[in-house]
Amino acid sequence: MLELEATERKRAGKRALVSLRDEGFMPAVIYGRKEKTASIKISQRDFKKVFKMAGESSIVSIKGLGDEKQVLIHDVDFDPVTSEPRHVDFYTVEKDKKISVKVPLEFTHEAPAVKELGGILVKTLHELEIEVLPKDLPHSIEVDISSIKDFETSLYVRDIALPEGVVTLVSLDEAVASVAEAKEEIEEEKPAADIESIEVEAKGKQASEEEGGENKESSA
Repeated sequence: MLELEATERKRAGKRALVSLRDEGFMPAVIYGRKEKTASIKISQRDFKKVFKMAGESSIVSIKGLGDEKQVLIHDVDFDPVTSEPRHVDFYTVEKDKKISVKVPLEFTHEAPAVKELGGILVKTLHELEIEVLPKDLPHSIEVDISSIKDFETSLYVRDIALPEGVVTLVSLDEAVASVAEAKEEIEEEKPAADIESIEVEAKGKQASEEEGGENKESSA
């Protein structure tokens, strides 16, 4: 299980937060159904490593606050300029109580409609909301797309083989993936220049200019 060390902190102003981040830490809060909300600080570098592996769908162990706490990364605030995490909310889970969480879908194998027909895989669902005990929480759920053999076949939630102990909270009729026919881009041919009409137009313009010159001389 992934782990993070945390230290309690007192709520402070902007200057204290700047100092905290300058020291390599980031502010966070931890709370839950039976957990009193507490302000904490964690190493930003360590959090980035854990978040990369855990995302928001894996249990993380928080140490340093007395009893070890099992949490989910509930919400992360990122700096809009640097994209660095600057605040995180941790939600404590209870071992014997089911939780509702969205888990990313991992598409596996290859669809014959892509390999043999040259189609394009269209993913209409990228994560699945499930209910599960913390001990059974999967990091991701695999979706086998090898059954999509033509452009008329689609995969639905009911076609996903869910891990033991996992129950979907999404309609079984929700579409997950299909393969669309690739459309060739046809370049419009530019009409060939009509040389004869261009020559006629040029001669007509020349004659008009000559006629205009003669009229000026006659009037002089």
